[in-house]
Amino acid sequence: MTQSPPTAPDQPAPDAVDAIIEQWAAVRPDLDTRAMEVFGRIYRLSRAMGDRTEKAYARFGISRGEFDVLATLRRAGEPYTLSPRQLSATLMLTTGGMTGRLDKLERAGLLRRSPDPHDRRGLQVTLTDEGLALIEEAVGAGVATQTEALAALTDEQARHLADLLRRLLAATV
Repeated sequence: MTQSPPTAPDQPAPDAVDAIIEQWAAVRPDLDTRAMEVFGRIYRLSRAMGDRTEKAYARFGISRGEFDVLATLRRAGEPYTLSPRQLSATLMLTTGGMTGRLDKLERAGLLRRSPDPHDRRGLQVTLTDEGLALIEEAVGAGVATQTEALAALTDEQARHLADLLRRLLAATV
């Protein structure tokens, strides 16, 4: 295997993705691995940050999936109410997956389900005062965890990265 060239002082040290790229270059020099470099790092970053934010939310007794439900209700604005169908669509969950989350959060007293006054067959899901207080703290902890990781970049680099990822995401979905 070839040795990586020394890095400039402002460049990060080679990482595991660089090692994978070098291995591919040795056995398949014809392969253009630029996409592998980008998506390999996105995947690893997503896993690492997912684990970090999961730990931040665990301090509040909730999982990332449960955080997503509470955060979606909070973002809806007062009265912090949505139908289970709206929640499922926003979170891209099956109704069965949503029911399990709602059951757990309702047992914990973080939300309540009630009949929809506009649809006899429908339900509404609403944050309780306890749920609102918890999500306010949990979202702050999650953002702090993400901000801490993003501190490795300048503000300009972070904005540029966000723009590039937005562009890439729009081209792939």
